[in-house]
Amino acid sequence: MKQVILTLLIASGIQRLPAQVTPADRVNPFIGTNGMGHTFPGACAPRGIVQLSPDTGTTPHNIDGVYQPRAYDYCAGYRREDSTIVGFSHTHFSGTGHSDLGDILVMPFTGERRATPGDEDKPGSGYRSRFSRDSEQARPGYYEVFLEDHRVKARLTATERAGVHAYAYPEGENRQLLVDLVHGIYNYDGKVLWASMRVESDTLVTGFRLTNGWARFNQTYFAISFSRPITRYGYEELERPAYAGFWRKMNTRENFPEIAGRKIVAFFEFGPGEEVVEVKVALSAVSAAGAAANLEAETAGKSFDEIAREAREKWARELNVVEARGTDDQLAMLYTSLYHVHVNPSVYMDVDGQYRGADHNVHRAEGFANYTIFSLWDTFRALHPLLNLVAPSRNRDMVESMLAHYRQSAHGALPVWSHMANENWCMIGYHAVSVLADAIAKGLDVDRERALEAMISSSSIPYLENTPEYLELGYVPFEKNENAASITLERAYDDWTIYRVARDAGRADVARQYRERALSYRRLIDPATGFARPRLADGSWKEDFNILATRGQGFIEGNSMNYSFHVPHDVDGLIALMGGDKSFVAKLDSVFETPLPDAFFEETEDVTREGILGGYVHGNEPSHHLAYLYAWTSEPWKTQFWTREIMNRMYRNHIDGLCGNDDCGQMSAWYVFTVMGFYPVCPGSDQYVLGAPYLPYIKVHLENGKCIEVKAPGVSDENRYVKTMKLNGKTYRKRYIAHGDLANGAVLEFEMSDKPAKSRAGDEKPYSLSNEK
Repeated sequence: MKQVILTLLIASGIQRLPAQVTPADRVNPFIGTNGMGHTFPGACAPRGIVQLSPDTGTTPHNIDGVYQPRAYDYCAGYRREDSTIVGFSHTHFSGTGHSDLGDILVMPFTGERRATPGDEDKPGSGYRSRFSRDSEQARPGYYEVFLEDHRVKARLTATERAGVHAYAYPEGENRQLLVDLVHGIYNYDGKVLWASMRVESDTLVTGFRLTNGWARFNQTYFAISFSRPITRYGYEELERPAYAGFWRKMNTRENFPEIAGRKIVAFFEFGPGEEVVEVKVALSAVSAAGAAANLEAETAGKSFDEIAREAREKWARELNVVEARGTDDQLAMLYTSLYHVHVNPSVYMDVDGQYRGADHNVHRAEGFANYTIFSLWDTFRALHPLLNLVAPSRNRDMVESMLAHYRQSAHGALPVWSHMANENWCMIGYHAVSVLADAIAKGLDVDRERALEAMISSSSIPYLENTPEYLELGYVPFEKNENAASITLERAYDDWTIYRVARDAGRADVARQYRERALSYRRLIDPATGFARPRLADGSWKEDFNILATRGQGFIEGNSMNYSFHVPHDVDGLIALMGGDKSFVAKLDSVFETPLPDAFFEETEDVTREGILGGYVHGNEPSHHLAYLYAWTSEPWKTQFWTREIMNRMYRNHIDGLCGNDDCGQMSAWYVFTVMGFYPVCPGSDQYVLGAPYLPYIKVHLENGKCIEVKAPGVSDENRYVKTMKLNGKTYRKRYIAHGDLANGAVLEFEMSDKPAKSRAGDEKPYSLSNEK
């Protein structure tokens, strides 16, 4: 394994660090756990379905159907600013702006038994416990905290399918533990449809719970083993059913081996003793037997410390792929970003290959690992392209998982936003087509004919977001959908990816159709302003239009000033519609330089001041490529200026260090790419648009044994401009670099300057559809 280079340039003024500091040591899992990041600090293995982490909030998603805005703060279950912990649940999303999960909450306790978490402002009112942030430790695959009210030291680690707990209780106390099957993230009254537990022996419990949330019907099976024998157990039912049958003949509340209900909290006692109680919880979407098999395969015969060591080694293999030089904070941000990239998507199958599919039947993955948690409106932009570069075999498995989803879908659709065998239909477009197209463009082993069939089907669903109007008019009319302009722009790009795959597959008829659809964006550029503007079905423009407003203007989670540039497949075509080069540059400048008043986004949950630079919204995904668009203009050096500004201002080694939702690694993947000095503006092409390196040295080890080295020895906040560039020792005069040049191993050398290199204005520009011959 490669170890991070820690010898820093003396000229940069950075001190030499101890040689034993590794990439894993650099990771700060608390980055983004406050503010808008929505990350969690708990333990997980790379891409594991189990993400064992503390939950600090219990705000429900809704009360009697009324949304509770405070729930948004707890999309990951945890806020670093909180002072109490409710318990440790086994499933989480990393950085999302909507949520679910929080399955199978475990909490150790001492003293009086309580069945509800209680009020955080009233110590002792429930089973939750106060904690000191000074007692928290977090690193890849490991979390630790001291629960003050119960005087229990809790340590957590994980495998891909199991969470492992170690609880040290105070001497002489009865060691007790609860398993709350009511708790959830984005919970609400009635979310749990049914839960069941079965005490198999004095050290093994199995069960399941069924929930109805963002995942319409989520089946979570579990198997729990204890290192100490149970001395007494029971449960409380927080809501009794109207009919209990003849179970009422028996006392099922205590030491009865079958437990079931809608609102179940179970308790287990292990008696007094000095030994640490280790608890292993394995999950399965298939069956309790599958969970037990996962438990056996991944944890049997292994102590907590052994599993924690294995988790750290797994993370080391992922993180050691990158070697870098920089300041402590820069390296913390880089390796934490790389860490977040490998949290989701998550493996979603048992050790024998069985998994629950989108049809809710059980399938077996043949020739691939099945994955879930596809936040595709976010991750098509940078996360999947990054995996195509640094972990193509894993992204190939994710593509195969999407194709399996398509085969199982009642709609004949690739995933839109899917998790736990459910399509939740969040956001717009059908961006899985981008992921498939990008994988094909980057040479992954994907069945192109099968992929094209799935892409065409996904783009042709008549009841998905006004498809008939889109096909008839070439745009979605505003009176039919309040997000009409965003839908049209994003579909135009998606349709371009289908065009490319069809063209390269020799399907000229399909290619012609989707090329025309890819040009739909043209119908939305208002010649009077040069910005995108929604239209009505009769062809007229929406009146009372404001390019700065984020509500009621035809755009979702953004405004026209940012969304107008969402034409990554035809930037030159967009430049022409916006009035030519000078006009386009002026409009792009205005995005970064025009302050956006609070009034224009104060009612938009996903856009906040901390993620805004001028009028540019880095805290949400539609703008992530904007700084790179200068590469198509006469002033390409502005990309080099603004990307460094964004990194300096929007990414910090701090609990508030992410300016927006990390969205399953998209925000982090943008950072990793931009640190290297290039970015995939148009996934589905084989090009990365060049900016400027952020660090003096970075080396990436690829799966094929080749390496990418990026050298920029003079780079700094002052010397942010590229004076000259060499690729493999030869002067390079393009504004992009091809995937093949990187994948075959490359050395990129940059001479940096404090002044823009205006002489490079004639360098070859990246791809645009309008320029195709």
